[in-house]
Amino acid sequence: MGSTQVILLERVESLGNMGDTVNVKLGYARNYLLPQRKALRATKDNIAHFEAQKASLEAENKKKREAAEKESKKLEGLSLSIIRQSSEGGQLYGSVAARDIAEVATAESGVTVGRSQVELNQSFKTIGLFPVVIALHPEVKVEVTVNIARSAEEAAIQKKTGKAMIAGAAEEEKAAPAAESSAQEAEAPAAETVEDAE
Repeated sequence: MGSTQVILLERVESLGNMGDTVNVKLGYARNYLLPQRKALRATKDNIAHFEAQKASLEAENKKKREAAEKESKKLEGLSLSIIRQSSEGGQLYGSVAARDIAEVATAESGVTVGRSQVELNQSFKTIGLFPVVIALHPEVKVEVTVNIARSAEEAAIQKKTGKAMIAGAAEEEKAAPAAESSAQEAEAPAAETVEDAE
């Protein structure tokens, strides 16, 4: 596997900032950085072209970053409720992917969010509350809470309590006080027998 040098045209996570010349694997450059216009091959001509355009690229990047910072205020701390069918155990019949989160975020905030801006490694397959990062710009990231529930009422309860409404968890919560009371009842007769023996 070969590697190649590229000049970054914007900040790329774990690689560097705009203007940095970095070594990357050939496939990463060819399949992601170059088609997405995040980098240029580091040839003499491209380096000269970048240096000539550097001021305008930085000014354009600054404008985009400031616009993203304004929009991030609309998304900051937002709780996105997504209603899905699921089993009593909380397993979804399907999943919630980046596209679903982007659509709900756009609808609830008025900020256009693309599915590629939602940083999600894998889709959600259970109900509950999940923190999700939305990158409006390479330098502007916002964390929102995704609230996946079976109904709007459950979503409101989950938001209030901060816990998933799963049948097993609800039964455990009911069983815990019952177990405590039965343990106290078991201790009480034992204490009476000790008194009777004296």
